[in-house]
Formats: sequence, structure tokens, C-alpha cells
Amino acid sequence: MSIESQDLDYIRRKFDKNFSFDDKTILITGAAGFIGYYFSKYFVSLGDIGIHPKRVILTDNFLLGHPKWIDKMASFDNVYVENFDISTDNLEDLKHAAEAEYIIHLASIASPIYYRKYPIETMDANIVGLKRILEFYLDKPVKGILFFSSSEIYGTPDGMNIPTDEEYRGLVSCTGPRACYDESKRAGEAMCRSYAEVYDLPIIVVRPFNDFGPGMRLDDFRVPADFAYCVLNGKDIKMLSDGRPTRTFCYIADAIYGYLQALVYGKYDYFNIGHESPELSISEFAMLYQRIANTLYGYEGDIIRVVSEDKHYLTDNPQRRCPSIEKARRLLNFYPEITVEAGIERYLRWLKEEGFF
Repeated sequence: MSIESQDLDYIRRKFDKNFSFDDKTILITGAAGFIGYYFSKYFVSLGDIGIHPKRVILTDNFLLGHPKWIDKMASFDNVYVENFDISTDNLEDLKHAAEAEYIIHLASIASPIYYRKYPIETMDANIVGLKRILEFYLDKPVKGILFFSSSEIYGTPDGMNIPTDEEYRGLVSCTGPRACYDESKRAGEAMCRSYAEVYDLPIIVVRPFNDFGPGMRLDDFRVPADFAYCVLNGKDIKMLSDGRPTRTFCYIADAIYGYLQALVYGKYDYFNIGHESPELSISEFAMLYQRIANTLYGYEGDIIRVVSEDKHYLTDNPQRRCPSIEKARRLLNFYPEITVEAGIERYLRWLKEEGFF
């Protein structure tokens, strides 16, 4: 069984057995991205266990490219792929959008390299696009709207707030090079709360903590993809920092299961989705890649430090990211199981299966 098939089977087994997407219509904005890849695959895979969503509407403006896989999704009778910009186009003109019961708002650039290249588009997706969605579904029988925020809204928490729970208010610059992303996510969260409070919309906010795995583009320019690119090409693993910043990493199959639990929660709330441990330095993460790639493929590269040509690459880069997921455990029954080592191995195996090696 392929890595992707194993992952989809894992997600189906972990997701709430008391809920079914059978005959439901789901709308996903920003579907051509990394997380959209696994959401799309998941909803299509439900047919394998006799569950058939009525429609899955995949939208994207394809600003960062038009992947081949998303066109293949359109070959399924219940999947619709649309070139659509949620910040400028009208949902009234999007076929079947009015019938959507579950909306997953992914449309936003998440890679620092790209969101600093397209800061206005990033802010528009998180604020203007979100407002368009919320206004459109005010008078419709929507059952769940999932807004993707970010763990970056916390900035670099002090030691007293590691692991970081959802009530930590953050320490984030509103004028730095990452502000277009960080602050628009924070503004989006404030909008979600207001619309939920005033209009009783079932809006759920998730704050991802460093998802990685199959579907992540090798030119994504986030650390898991950067390290995989180096391994793939037989080059030394390049660190663009001193290796001391720390992160916890969450494999995509666990993350998607958590997001699905949030999507069907049915009322306003906000959740960290990620792994609480281990909190690894970037150096330690690189060493895991090095060791696992050596075991799998005989990789013999070193780990080196390189100064980025981008002078703002490390500006306002959070030094620690480690979530408390107690709230998600308690309210969403979210118990991630796939270790970071297993996740790296699965990602590298998937790259080989897809012909990258």
C-alpha cells in the first residue's frame, strides 16, 4: 500500500465515527496548496468506504502555480475545480457554492518567502476573502466554517508560555516583514469571533503548528521541504539559521484528522493543532533527515550553515513554537500518533513513490 493510501486510511480510522460527509457539499478555498492536497484526497477517498459527498468544490487562484494533481481531481463526478479568487470574485457566481454546508478557508500563502513576495494578496485572502465568505453564508444553512489561522500569531512566547495554549495573546510585530501574514491571521480571528457572536455562525479557528509531509512542494521554502530538496538532490542539508530555533512538527495525516474534528465541531471556538513533543531545534531536525535519508537511500550529505541572500529571511522569525493541545484533546478528541521520525520517513518514501528520487 502506498504512503498516501496508508495516510488516508489512517485519517478515516481516526475521524469521528459518529459523523459522515455522505451527501454533504464541501467548499475548499486555496485547494491547490499543501493542506488542500490532503483534504481533496481525503474527501475523494471516502468512496472507498461507501461514503459519497454530494459535491466537493475546489477553488484556487493558482497564484503560486497550477499543480497537475488538482486537474485529476476533476475527473471524479462529484468534484468541481474552479479558478476562483475569494478576495475578488463573487461567491454568487460560483456554481453550487450556495449549497455548501462545510467551508474550509485555506486560501492564504503560508510560506514566508512567498507571502513576503505577495503581501497584499496574503492580507486580502485572510481578511477580505474571509469577510466575503462570512457575509455570503449568513442566510444559508451552513454547518461549519473552518478558518486557518497560524501558530505564528503567538510570535516568540516567553518561557512561561511554552507549551503555548490558546489563551496566550502573542508578541507579534505589526510593521515587520512577516506582518502581512501574522497580523492578517490575527485580524481574521477577530472577525471570526465577531461574526460568531453577532450572527451565531458556526466558525471554528485552527492554528497549525508546522505541518509537513506528502503534498508539500519541494520549492515551498519551509524547512521540511528545504531539507527534502537537499536530500533529493544529493546535496548537503543547508540551514539558513544557526540551527537553534525550536519547533514541534506535525505530520499531515494527524493534522488533517485534527482539522476534520474541528470542522464538524459545530460552534465557535479556536484550537491549536499540532504535536506537543518533541520540541526540536532546527539542527536536531536536520540530523533526523540526515539519518533517515541515509537509512532509506544511502544519503551521505553533511549539514551546513548558509547565510540566506534574503536579508529579511530571519527577521521576526519565532524562536520557539510548541503548542499545548490539551484543549483539542478534551473537546475534539485529538490525539496525534505519528512521530516526527515516522513522518520524515513517510515524506521521503512518498517522494520516491511519486518519482522525485
